Amino acid sequence: MTDTFGEITVTRKTGKEKFMLKGKALEINLLSFWQWSSSDLISNALRGMLAEYIVASAVTSTTSIRKQWEPYDILSPEGIKIEVKSSAYLQSWAQPHHSTIQFGIAETKCLDPLTNAYTGNKRRHSDIYVFCVLANKDQNTLDPLDLDQWDFYLLKTEVLNRCLSNQKNIGLSSLLKLNPVKSDYKNLYQEILEVYASSTGQENK
Repeated sequence: MTDTFGEITVTRKTGKEKFMLKGKALEINLLSFWQWSSSDLISNALRGMLAEYIVASAVTSTTSIRKQWEPYDILSPEGIKIEVKSSAYLQSWAQPHHSTIQFGIAETKCLDPLTNAYTGNKRRHSDIYVFCVLANKDQNTLDPLDLDQWDFYLLKTEVLNRCLSNQKNIGLSSLLKLNPVKSDYKNLYQEILEVYASSTGQENK
């Protein structure tokens, strides 16, 4: 008989949790691990998660825990499924010129956490894409925590499906041709609601 294991329920951590050795708490804690592993906010991988958090904070959806294998990144309180993509002109490493702004928009299958198997056909699972650009081009003032340095472009997923079909990537110039709604952080939640309403024919109340 083969053992099976269900999905593990993850609890939200505070950072104060201690590492243990032979039943005794050590001086190092979870916060020290976060500081060690997650201080480079400009790196591609971590900047992507930071962008997700920024959008989640705008729509007041940060009390839960990020689930890495969900078919979309954020679920708003209204039930809007949001896919977040990020890009930046500056990277952590040395570069001869500014990076080209580009985003991944490939269709994907849905991973079932109960079976650990991909199900269904490839598609885009969100209602809206939020494309986040860390727009500062000056290394001396670059700060991903300064939300004024971010530009946000909102586009209904149905537009990508209709115009780009199976395309896997899109550059900023091509994105702009699709007439996305540009927003700053302050107005991001309201803009998401309005884009979603225009997609579904609903009206904001």
